[in-house]
Amino acid sequence: MAIFGLLGKNISYSFSKNYFEQFFLSKNLKHSYLNFDVQSIDQITDIVNKHKDLRGFNVTIPFKEEIIPLLYKTDKEAKTIGAVNTVKVSKKGNLVGYNTDHYGFAKSLAEQFHMTEKTALILGTGGSSKAVAYVLNNLNFSYQFVTRKNKPGFLTYDDLDEEIIRKHKLIVNCTPLGTSPNINQFPKIPYEGIGSKHLLFDLTYNPKLTVFLKLGKDQGAKIVNGEAMLIYQAKKSWEIWNK
Repeated sequence: MAIFGLLGKNISYSFSKNYFEQFFLSKNLKHSYLNFDVQSIDQITDIVNKHKDLRGFNVTIPFKEEIIPLLYKTDKEAKTIGAVNTVKVSKKGNLVGYNTDHYGFAKSLAEQFHMTEKTALILGTGGSSKAVAYVLNNLNFSYQFVTRKNKPGFLTYDDLDEEIIRKHKLIVNCTPLGTSPNINQFPKIPYEGIGSKHLLFDLTYNPKLTVFLKLGKDQGAKIVNGEAMLIYQAKKSWEIWNK
């Protein structure tokens, strides 16, 4: 019996544990999937030492970037992206980092309507936003990051107006705003600039209809939440753990 899990902070809401437990059940596998809910990334050493049968784990907010210096090795794509959300524990006990977020986002985005205007805003600058940017680069999108603090080359939320929103047809929420239990939170952008040619993509999946998505839908935009992306990245994680 092998152990897998999810490393993160305040992750009781997480989809991953239930998904993998159902998956193991369907395949008649005796594995277990645990939530490693920690306050500091340094606790990963204790987790690995305690769980000798740990074969791999997913990584979520806020540790996707913080974990990199603690890894034995990082694969090429994860290194390019600058974020890790999947870790394989080798037979020698070494931690090897991968990124499956970009795979999940690319697969989920490809299921949506074809975008003739490849312009995007990425809300947030954490680990997930880097995976999104990696995909948009590969798809030849012109995009800008939106952040709360002034950073060279980045937009702030105060910079946004209806004209900027109108010009960027894909808006991706990579912030945790709106995630359960804080379901009334949402990114403060000029939703009046959104129209029927927009696609709003929220990496949040709980709830399925966030305020961000609802406000976009009310303006006529197409919307998609992060559930499909999460399933795709979970399947990719399983491939990595078993190769």
